[in-house]
Order: sequence, then C-alpha cells, then structure tokens
Amino acid sequence: MTTRLSLFDSPLFLGFDDFEKTIDRLRKNGADGYPPYNIEQIADSGLRITLAVAGFSMDDLDVEIDQNQLCIRGKQKDDKERIYLHRGIAARQFQRNFVLADGIEVTGADLDNGLLHINLERIIPESNAVKIKINQKNKKTKELQAIDVDSTSDED
Repeated sequence: MTTRLSLFDSPLFLGFDDFEKTIDRLRKNGADGYPPYNIEQIADSGLRITLAVAGFSMDDLDVEIDQNQLCIRGKQKDDKERIYLHRGIAARQFQRNFVLADGIEVTGADLDNGLLHINLERIIPESNAVKIKINQKNKKTKELQAIDVDSTSDED
C-alpha cells in the first residue's frame, strides 16, 4: 500500500477536499491536446482563453461555469448525407476544463474565424473580514441566563 502525499494534507487546510478532487480530475483530462488553446493576459486584470475550434458552429459549442470550474464542450452533429472519400479534419467532441480562482469572472465569449475567445477578469474583492465575538462561559453566567429566560416566560 502506498501513501499518497497531497498538497492539502496539512490540518491547516480545512474544506479543500473538493478542490483536490478537481485538481486530480483535471490532471487526468489534461493529457488530451485537443483542441489546442492559448491563455493570454490582455490587461492588468484581464485574461483570455482562446481555443482553436475550426469547423464548430455556435450551436456545437457550450460554455458554462459550475463551482469555479469553466467547462467548454464541443460536439458536432454528424452529417449523414455527406460521403467522404477522405476525412482528415477532426470532427470529434471535446471537453476542456479550467479551474477559476475566486474572484475570476467570465466577461464574455466570442467565436471568430474558428477561434473561441473566452474573456476573463480578475475582480479584486473588498475585504470581508469579520470580527468574531468571543463569549465567556462560566457557571455564574449560565445561571443568570437561565433566570432571564425564566423571568420573561413568567410574564407572558
């Protein structure tokens, strides 16, 4: 039996199980090189993913985000009426997944000359730090709370 070490094995990382599963899934799916793609920075806070999807129409493509995962699928409808003497242009279906960090939002997608461009923007969130009140519990405090509860219930 081999023990698999993980980036998230530390007890300081709480609730990252799903993230680790996503990384494993992407690692397995990442070996397929179809369709080829580029990722470029287009502004200080902007990114663009470009996939080469020649032969795919807008109806053949689907782009969706689910739990910080951008999923791009392509499936061409098989044209039964065509008779190919040679078929060298790939017409297979594909699925490409990209994990988006918190704060990355998709701002749009365009299909242009066989290239699917997906524009992303990094939104810098405002601080949402929350101060947590620390309550002190002791026997005397519990008794006072019990008296308060009993006295309000007697008045009703």
